[in-house]
Amino acid sequence: MKTNLKLMLVAGARPNFMKIAPLISAIKKFNNSTTRNEGKSRVARAQALNEIDQINEIDQKDPINPINYLLVHTGQHYDMAMSETFFHELELPKPDINLEVGSASHAVQTANIMMRFEEVCLKEKPDWVMVVGDVNSTMACSLVAAKLGIKVGHVEAGLRSFDRTMPEEINRLVTDALSDLLFTPSEDADQNLLREGIPAIKIKRVGNIMIDALIAHLERARQGRPYNRFELREKNYVFVTLHRPSNVDDEGPIFRIMDCLIRLSKKLPVIFPVHPRTRKNFIQFGVLEKLNSHKDLMLSEPLGYHDTIGLVDKARFVLTDSGGLQEETTFLKIPCLTLRPNTERPITIKLGTSKLTSLETLDNDIENVLNGYSRIGQIPELWDGKTGERIIEILSEQANN
Repeated sequence: MKTNLKLMLVAGARPNFMKIAPLISAIKKFNNSTTRNEGKSRVARAQALNEIDQINEIDQKDPINPINYLLVHTGQHYDMAMSETFFHELELPKPDINLEVGSASHAVQTANIMMRFEEVCLKEKPDWVMVVGDVNSTMACSLVAAKLGIKVGHVEAGLRSFDRTMPEEINRLVTDALSDLLFTPSEDADQNLLREGIPAIKIKRVGNIMIDALIAHLERARQGRPYNRFELREKNYVFVTLHRPSNVDDEGPIFRIMDCLIRLSKKLPVIFPVHPRTRKNFIQFGVLEKLNSHKDLMLSEPLGYHDTIGLVDKARFVLTDSGGLQEETTFLKIPCLTLRPNTERPITIKLGTSKLTSLETLDNDIENVLNGYSRIGQIPELWDGKTGERIIEILSEQANN
């Protein structure tokens, strides 16, 4: 057993938590397996030599952890109540370090993360900084680590919307350019990286880390039957999430989307957990009063992970602008209308259940889904719940080479 790694795992916002949890689970599984095998090997050697004292000494030793980790929460997601809910549901340990950067403009938030994260790296000296997804924390911590000569691993690498008006696209491009290992979810991500000049040896297709979390928690989410709390029936409601600026930051699109949802709610109940930024804009534009007068268009506070998955799993279809939900609905084989002009997850359209829609086509696309014109799709290769394990195995092999 030669592996001796110190990993720094970075989480910044809610979508990151679902990607970090499987990594921690995989580290624990790897350590338990490696320690157990090493212990058996040492005992066997001692027994062969008939060294009883050495066997007793082995029994008294503390477990060996070939991989150690620190969990860093940047605090980019500053709603601590919701953060704690996700940590509890995903069985994440309390963060070792919380940078508590809070809300700010992209530039200020990124700068604050970099300044505080640099101090942590200089003190802790990790072998690898592991970043996930595409939020500001992902890019900021990658940049700090790269400048300090610390290796960077990017989980969910290679995703591209080819739309640089999206802040997340800039974060993806910068992070992937800096990373030493790029862990991709699908073949299209591999091809994106190769076209950008990333050496093939750095690209490791491992599958979708979000699906690890989904598989691990799906049964518990189903047992909770969250739709009962909203007096909804299975496959007889629509689940909606919207938060991207193009959909909720301007009065025109907001009213057009909400008018569409009101029309939809007259056919099927709609459950809409409202993102804090979306709610703020609803209040600013005077939308809330209009929506609250329609009893089958139900607005709720943001939901925890289990409630979200439980509602998605039994929905007639999902309307969203979230990247993660495109993947989760593909795995669950739930029709998904993605209200965006593009997606960094095209495999969910090519193989899965997602379809891009727009303000101009939304009513027609909804009608088609309700009439049964939606594809069941298939689950992409390696979306099997073992992505975290593959990542940890690769990092172990790197350490031993």
